[in-house]
Amino acid sequence: MKVAIIHDWLVIYGGAERVLEHILDMYPQADVYSLIDFVPDSQRHFLRGKKPITSFLQKIPGAKNHYRKMLPLMPFAIEQFDLSGYDLIISSTYCVAKGVLTGPTQVHVSYCHSPMRYAWDHYHEYLREMNLKHGLKGLFAQWQLHKIRTWDVRSSNMVDKFVANSQFVAKRIAKYYQRPSVVVNPPIDTGLFQFEPNKEDYYVTAGRFVPFKRLDLVAEAFSTMPDKKLFILGDGPEMEKIKSKSGGNVVFTGFLPPEQVRHYLSKAKAFIFPSEEDFGIIPVEAQACGTPVIAYGKGGALETVVDSRHSPEKPPTGLFFYEQTALSIKNAVLDFEESYDKFNLLAIHQHAQLFSIDAFKSALKREIDSALN
Repeated sequence: MKVAIIHDWLVIYGGAERVLEHILDMYPQADVYSLIDFVPDSQRHFLRGKKPITSFLQKIPGAKNHYRKMLPLMPFAIEQFDLSGYDLIISSTYCVAKGVLTGPTQVHVSYCHSPMRYAWDHYHEYLREMNLKHGLKGLFAQWQLHKIRTWDVRSSNMVDKFVANSQFVAKRIAKYYQRPSVVVNPPIDTGLFQFEPNKEDYYVTAGRFVPFKRLDLVAEAFSTMPDKKLFILGDGPEMEKIKSKSGGNVVFTGFLPPEQVRHYLSKAKAFIFPSEEDFGIIPVEAQACGTPVIAYGKGGALETVVDSRHSPEKPPTGLFFYEQTALSIKNAVLDFEESYDKFNLLAIHQHAQLFSIDAFKSALKREIDSALN
């Protein structure tokens, strides 16, 4: 059986690329296609020695740094891949990869990280953040995204089976494409995160310092709780804004290598997760260390964190807050401290194993085999 794996673009080793890595382990004979490939040599291990086949976008001057500006060309570019010689096509997509052209005797299974958020439910938020609500430039961007939405729906008909990375994404697929999907959560290398029962008296949050991560709210919340220590892991364009809302009890570590991130997660009293994510990998990694999670109660966190107020039949692994405000986070931290003795740290660690690499491979293989039969 000839297999092709299609990825949107390859520029860094991120969450979507971890999924690609494990799909490649499942189908080591597969060929890899991607619109562009600019992954640094130091990060190419996940490609398992493969040289991806790229589109004409690869050769456009400035593509490495400005590939996102080529979005209007991407639907056309993805359709130029000739996949007629393959039996099974697996797309790993959060943009256009699902739009590859396939024939009636081929099987196309699409692992969907999410339909394009900036074209659908985050459309107006995206336009505001990019200052594209007004003017000729804004009008052009809005027109292009309108065209993208039309193509996005039409190309969804080329998929034989959708696999969503969470129930949250499955609802998006049903809403925008009118298609059912099955859920297979992304793989977390839980084996890298050792159970640590001896916690220290600090909290931790992490992520790229960009607006939708809402790390500024965590900093602001802890500025009103000077007796509690917070470590913020990461870096990004909002660094100064977040620092301006922080008190002396908030420590910024900057970008850290994975082993140091694991250290902070394992020793923390709790991990704070303030953003709405399609799935959310770091909360599962924290739980793999036996660390409880205080999360915004929307999106993928609802599927990975157990709050006993909503699931009394299960051991709790954290608790939710329901407003993205500093006050809501503060109240959640205070509630967590009052109920800390209710958390079984070993049970939290065991819960995280539901999202292991083996669990992902087994579930995805089952769905692909079902599509082939």
